[in-house]
Amino acid sequence: MRIFRLYRRLLGAHLRSLLEYQGDFWVMMAGTVVMQVVNVVFLAAIFAKVPAINGWDFWAVVAMFGMVAVAEGVGSLFFEGMWSLSWMINQGDIDYMMVRPFPVVLQVSSVQVGINGLSNLVTGGLMLGFSLSHVDVAWSPARIALGLVVLLSAMAIKVAINLATNAASFWMQSPSPLFAMAVHQAGDLARFPLSVYPWALKAALGFALPFAFVSFFPVSYVLGHGRAWVGLLTPLVAVYCLAVAGWIFTRGLRRYESAGN
Repeated sequence: MRIFRLYRRLLGAHLRSLLEYQGDFWVMMAGTVVMQVVNVVFLAAIFAKVPAINGWDFWAVVAMFGMVAVAEGVGSLFFEGMWSLSWMINQGDIDYMMVRPFPVVLQVSSVQVGINGLSNLVTGGLMLGFSLSHVDVAWSPARIALGLVVLLSAMAIKVAINLATNAASFWMQSPSPLFAMAVHQAGDLARFPLSVYPWALKAALGFALPFAFVSFFPVSYVLGHGRAWVGLLTPLVAVYCLAVAGWIFTRGLRRYESAGN
């Protein structure tokens, strides 16, 4: 609880500093909303020409877009500092964090707040809500509970992938998270059904970098589409991803060398 309270206070301090510049805040919020609206319009244009993509209709794909937006929103709003890790390593700022009585990984994660994550959460939640209201799902208390567990697990997987790929900066010299950004861009493929891709991409998105468990498999479970049972593996995949990300970060921290300032 102490760690949770400290983390909340660190995030709160950075959030208050961001809100001092209200113009930047509203521009960033509006830009993120416009981006999500453009995504939905793009989907509508595609499905105006085809009734379904490999058996997946418009609202099912909107649900996948919503899952990705929500997961990215959580990562940006609460763990944006991970994207500054390469710069902090390059500048030697990790020195200060290593002597503080607070986990280094949480200090890194809380050095920034991505306020655009708030608009991603809102728009992603709206996309999920509208899509689920237009599909025929036999809801039950157990299905709702499992759906929430799968949703939280999908968020954890996205955060874990961000941490693992940014922690690769311990082995690189660049002050920019080029590798993490490349993997993040590849994650956009998870906005569409996994079944539309060739086998190599299916393997990459399903196992090597399990972005499919952020959107495709959870939505498959909720909608009962295809191999829906695979979506129930999402919590296990989340535990695995968090363990691997923590291990990579710990190994990288052990080999960290001060910049000498």
